[in-house]
This record gives sequence, C-alpha cells and structure tokens, in this order.
Amino acid sequence: MRNIQDFIPKSSAIIYNDTKVIKARLFGHKSSGGKVELLINRQLDATFYSVFIKGRVKKGSTLYFEEGLEAEVVELKEDGSRVVVFKDSNKNTLVFETLLPYLDKIGHMPLPPYIRRKESKTDTIDYQPVFARKEGAVAAPTASLHFSDTLFGQIKERHDAYPITLHVGAGTFKPVEAEIITDHPMHSEYYDIPSETASVIDSDREILAIGTTVTRTIEYYVRTNRRFGECDLFLHPGNPPKRVDHLITNFHLPKSTLIMLVTSFLGMDMTKKVYNEAIKEHYRFYSYGDAMLIL
Repeated sequence: MRNIQDFIPKSSAIIYNDTKVIKARLFGHKSSGGKVELLINRQLDATFYSVFIKGRVKKGSTLYFEEGLEAEVVELKEDGSRVVVFKDSNKNTLVFETLLPYLDKIGHMPLPPYIRRKESKTDTIDYQPVFARKEGAVAAPTASLHFSDTLFGQIKERHDAYPITLHVGAGTFKPVEAEIITDHPMHSEYYDIPSETASVIDSDREILAIGTTVTRTIEYYVRTNRRFGECDLFLHPGNPPKRVDHLITNFHLPKSTLIMLVTSFLGMDMTKKVYNEAIKEHYRFYSYGDAMLIL
C-alpha cells in the first residue's frame, strides 16, 4: 500500500467515505436478569433504531445497560431484526446526538462476525478510517483502513480527493442466498454527497473509488441524480458500474454482495483467477486483510 500512488492514474480524482464507526455493540440484561447483546444496525428516524439482539425478547420489553441507558423493544421484524427506542434513566427518549455519549462510554466496537475474538483496545483505532468524520457506521468501510494520515496526505499532493458519506450497516455482511442474483433483497444505507463531490461525478474526470461503499454511492447517484437518501444498489455482472473507473477494495467473503461488486468490474472468470491467486499466495482476507487495486 505504501506504493499505491505509483499505480493510481495521474488524472484520477479520489473519492473516499468519511463515515465514522460508532461503538454500536452493547451488553446488558433483561428485567428477568437474563443477559442480552444488542447491535445497532441502523437509525430509522429521529428516535427509532433497527437492531439485532442476542437473547429472546418480546415486544414491549425493556433492556437495561450501564449508565442508566435503556432500550424499549417496539417491534419484532420477520428478518430477525428488532426496532427499539433508547431512553435515559429518567425515561427521556434519546435522539442520535444524545445517544452517542452513552455509546462512546459503554459501547463496544462492532467487529465483524467472522473476527472470533474479544474486542481489544487497539480496535478503537484500527477499525476506524483515518478520514472518518461523521458518526453513523456500524461497520468500517474496510478499504479505508489501509490508509495512514501520511499516505493519504501524500496521495492528496498528487490527486484531488473528495468525500462522500455512506453509513455502513450490518446488512453488508448478509450473504447472497438467492439462486438468482437479482432476487437478493439488497440492504439499504443512508448516504450524502456534497455538492462539490457531485460536480466531480457529473464531470468527465476519471474516478478512483476507495471501497465498495463509495462505488455504490456514486453509482446510485448516477442512476437517480439524488445527492442524499437511502442507497440500496446491488452491483453485479448483470448491473455493472457506469461511472467509477478504478477501485481499491479488500478480498471479500464468498457468496457476498461485495464479491459480486468486484465481479461487476472484472467478470466472473477474472474474479476467480484473482481470488485463486490470493488463496495460493496466502493473502489475508476480509476486514483486516489485504487489498487489490482494480484499474
């Protein structure tokens, strides 16, 4: 990665995701005393959150956490997710800005399910991109993790760099289970594109996207002309990119929407060739793994 700038086409504009991972995992208990683990998936509106809960809960039940934080279960979804409202010890409903201090104090970094170890202190730094600014993600845009402040600074000396925001949800880990790709129900995530970045996308400049989140956001904007909202675009060989020229991305889980996105750039045969090479050479996969540059 320290030599990445030697391979980036000189005329390329760099677009990166400035989302910031929140401490979205909470450990608490039910009124019965039974332990529960809650993972925030995404914010639905000002006060309602989609979450995943380990431990049986009923609609109307309350979960209790440290510092007087409570979560009331208001809906049980068929996909296994739950809708909750967070409250303080005085039963005041919390909006995102007032919930964040609780998460910073008692929450845990939401490491992916395939990292089978306890959270360490270094994850607070290692699982956070250096250009993270806007809180809201519950999973890191992992291509961003390869950059240090020094490396990104060197790249910006040669290339213009522009931010977008896409708050990554836990749905990014949902495997593709449909026999026909187009039948897969793609998860939705909130995004926002600043006007200056939109102008670059609207131009004829070459674009290098840092990660799949940036790619999906750009491609969704190209298809809808909406600078903010909910992105649920699924890129695959039957729906290839129209605007992104180059991509930095990790080596992803099999049967995932992420590997399908890679295939939308490379085609199935080349993707298999690249991944077979990665396996043969013992590359590291997934969130803390190695990266590839697609030109």
